[in-house]
Amino acid sequence: MNVSTISGGSVRCVLPWQAVVGESPVWHPKDQTLYWIDIQRQQIHRYHPATGQNETFDLPETVTSIGLRSGNELILTLEKHFATFNPATSSLEKLAGVEADLPRNRFNDGKCDPQGRFWAGTMDAVDWSAPAGNLFRMDAAGSITKMQTSVICSNGSGWSPDGVTMYYTESFRYALFRYDFDPATGTISNRRPFVTLDSNGGGFPDGMTVDAEGFVWSNVVGLGQIRRYDPKGKLERIIQLPVPRATDCTFGGPSLRTLYITTARETMTPAQLSDAPLSGSLFAVDCDVSGLPTTPFAG
Repeated sequence: MNVSTISGGSVRCVLPWQAVVGESPVWHPKDQTLYWIDIQRQQIHRYHPATGQNETFDLPETVTSIGLRSGNELILTLEKHFATFNPATSSLEKLAGVEADLPRNRFNDGKCDPQGRFWAGTMDAVDWSAPAGNLFRMDAAGSITKMQTSVICSNGSGWSPDGVTMYYTESFRYALFRYDFDPATGTISNRRPFVTLDSNGGGFPDGMTVDAEGFVWSNVVGLGQIRRYDPKGKLERIIQLPVPRATDCTFGGPSLRTLYITTARETMTPAQLSDAPLSGSLFAVDCDVSGLPTTPFAG
C-alpha cells in the first residue's frame, strides 16, 4: 500500500483561533455544528460551518473532554468529575468524581461508545510520562467502572464499525492499543498494540477517530500530522498541517466527509509561533470516505 500525503490547499483553516489546547471535537448532526474545547482556557466552543461563526461558553473550571447528550446537552469531564452542560442555559452540573486520592491526576480525553457509555481516562498532570492514569467507563445509570490501570497519559479512543474492537491511545507509551470489545456488556479484553511510534521521532499520538471503512485516523502532536491506518495497523495516508500540534479530529458535515481537526499552541516558543501563526486554529479536510455517526450519552 502506497502512503499518500495531503497538504497545502487541501487543508483549510476554517476558524483562525488561538486556542491554548484545542481538543475534543464532536459533530452535532441535528444542528450541523461542531463542538470543541480549549482545555487551558476552560472553554467550550460551538462552530457553525454554514456561517463561520464560533460561540464560546466559559466554564468555572477546566473542561477536558465533551460528548453529546440527548436534549442538546453535553456530557463532559472536568479535572476530577464527570459532568453535564446545557449550552442553552450555561448550566453545569457535576456528577460523580474520581481519584480524590490522586491529587496530581486529572481527566484528559473522553468519548461515547456506540451504545452510549462515556469512556474517559486520566493522566498525571505534573509528570505526563508517569503510569499513574486510569481508564473509566460511565454507564447510562451513572455507575463508574475502572477499566484499565497504569495508563501513561490517557488519550483518544474509538470503535470499529462492527463494534467489536476498541482502540485506545496512551500518549507516552507512544502507542495505540486495540481491545476485543463486548457491545452488550461494555467489557474489554485481549489488549495488544495496534500502532507504535518511535519515542525519538518528534511526535506522540493524541486524539483519534475511526471512519466507516474501519480505518483509524490518529493525530500526532509535534509533527502536525493526522495518520490514517488500515485495520491491520498499516499506514495508508498522512495529512500534513501547517502547524505542529494537531490534537484531535472527527468527521462532520452533512455526509460526514469533512474531517475537522483541532490544534494547540501550548509550550510553543515565540519563534515557533512566528513560524506557525495558525497554531490553535480549527482546520478541515474534505475526504473520500465518511466517518461514523456520533453516539450521544445514553444517560
